[in-house]
This record gives sequence, C-alpha cells and structure tokens, in this order.
Amino acid sequence: MLATDSASKAVRLIVVMGVSGAGKSTVGEALARRIAVPFIDADHLHPKANVQKMRGGEPLADADRWPWLEIVSRAMVDAADRNGRVVCACSALKHAYREVLRQTSGEPICFVLLAGDKTVIARRQANRPGHFMPAALLESQFATLEPFEKDECALTIDVTMDVADIVKEIAAAIG
Repeated sequence: MLATDSASKAVRLIVVMGVSGAGKSTVGEALARRIAVPFIDADHLHPKANVQKMRGGEPLADADRWPWLEIVSRAMVDAADRNGRVVCACSALKHAYREVLRQTSGEPICFVLLAGDKTVIARRQANRPGHFMPAALLESQFATLEPFEKDECALTIDVTMDVADIVKEIAAAIG
C-alpha cells in the first residue's frame, strides 16, 4: 500500500494527514505510543491569526499556511533529532503543502492519509464540540485534498476501521 515502500522503513518523519475530523490526532497519538516516539499536533502550532480565521469559518489561504508548514517541519526535525523518529498530525491536503514540509525538513517524510467519505467525516466532526475547525469548512477541506504523487512516500488508510487496527496497519507498513 505504500507508494514507495522501501523508503518508508528509513523515514524518521511520519505525518498522519487528512481532512478535519478524519482522526489525525487520535491515530497519530496512538501510533506514536505504539512505536515509542514523540507526537506533534500541527494544529497546536498554528499562529493565533490562523486559528481565529478558522474559528470564524474562513478557510486559510496558502499565504496563511506557508509559515505554519515551515514551523511544523522544523518541529518534526527537532523532535526526530532528539528521539530518532516522530509522528505528526497535520492536514497536508495539497501536494504543495507536503512539498513544503519535505523541502523545509530536508529529508523524506512518510505521509499517511486517513481517508473516508464526507458522511463519515461529518459524523465525526459533529462529535467534536469546541474544536476550532467548524463543520462548515468540511466541503473546502475535501475540495483542497489532492491525491498523492508518485514521488511521495504514501499510505492510504480507511478511517472506518478501529483505531487499533489503523495503527497496527501503519506500524507494519513503516517498520
């Protein structure tokens, strides 16, 4: 299932990605515990202005994302330098966003897409009261999501599985 299987075994940076409500933080934290590495939630690294925009129901522009993605990338490299490997939850919806993460880090990243249809994700979002990403932005998230390119170390996982099964599948794929 990995687009570049041999590369995944040596990768220090693992990004669990997908639209808001896919389970990035839940799966990312569980995966990090399983493989005994630090976990970073990229949402916690957003500048205050980005959070305010999203809370107001306004999608972020690329100009809002570039500095945030660079912060995320540097945080991942710092954590991997200290601990050998890191798992990060980050939307990384566009190929260009994933490319910024790779270029800023200066090393390969294995991207794990948590994929599900809009109905499943909308139901999950409804069960997350208080999250800064309102359900109204779900449509824009799906519109922004771009498929993996051939050059990406990538794995796609169905979000309808149990978290334990998702983590087991990812852990087996990344080694």
